[in-house]
Amino acid sequence: MFMEHRMEVFACRASRDFAGKVIDELNAIRGAEEGAIHLGMSEVTGFSDGEFQPAYTESVRGATCFLIQSTFPPTDNLMELLLMIDAAKRASAHKVIAVIPYFGWARQDRKDKPRVSIGAKLVANLLRAAGVDRVMTCDLHADQIQGFFDIPVDHVYASKVFIPYLKSLHIDNLAIAAPDMGGAKRANAYAKDLACPVIVCHKSRERANVVANITAIGEVEGKNVVIVDDMIDTAGTLCKAADVLMEKGAASVRACATHAVFSGHAYDNINRSSLKEVFVTDTIPLTTDPSKDTSKIRVVSMASTFARIIKKVYNYEPISSEFIF
Repeated sequence: MFMEHRMEVFACRASRDFAGKVIDELNAIRGAEEGAIHLGMSEVTGFSDGEFQPAYTESVRGATCFLIQSTFPPTDNLMELLLMIDAAKRASAHKVIAVIPYFGWARQDRKDKPRVSIGAKLVANLLRAAGVDRVMTCDLHADQIQGFFDIPVDHVYASKVFIPYLKSLHIDNLAIAAPDMGGAKRANAYAKDLACPVIVCHKSRERANVVANITAIGEVEGKNVVIVDDMIDTAGTLCKAADVLMEKGAASVRACATHAVFSGHAYDNINRSSLKEVFVTDTIPLTTDPSKDTSKIRVVSMASTFARIIKKVYNYEPISSEFIF
């Protein structure tokens, strides 16, 4: 007797909290006839040399499996996702869909100097080799990374949650700023929806993660500026841009970034800077270290967005409305 495939949602260790929120949102939007779902059961066995082995502790045979994991450092997070994909395929899952809210290695999208790898393409190849059927992700560092895959990629934008949130703050004399020339398209999209001017910052780098100089182009005087970006790493560029904007007469400076990588001295840099607030999503969990001051940071959840897309993909419904920048 033929049985229709079912939905199963699993999480790797680094994204369990986010996956729990996605499950709650999924159950809120699913009809009663579809029934409630739970976060699938899995476990990871560790070995003394650092090797680990994930395993499903419930059947996935014939199921459409959604595996949620952001691939931020350390590399174990990517490796765990690859092993979970492989395990699902070997356990006869109908389909395996990788839900990767933060796609790591995305900054390595081209050969920008001799004898370097294209890390984003390598990660795409690894996911495909592991057996994934589809990928969902959010705010790739470079849109063209979608073309590195020969399988469907659902690329959504955090503007779906950030723009309504910014509107709810009712900020007077608002201006949107791009932290560099590469972010001008994103800043323009935000500014168009928020009906406000755009400021573009131009930066020059000494080396990776070290900014030499920043200049701001646009009307800054008296504006409450929100800098928009796809990620915050060390926060060096962001904080320097905020200081430059304040020096040019901005009334206040806030930041809005999708992925809170927050490496190195990022938390300290933010707290010492002239930034009033920093808005991020929960694609990467904030630190649980009590010594880190997160008082300036506000988290806007992407769980409802991913829940809607998961439901639509599972039910073969159109998802074009979710791609609006």
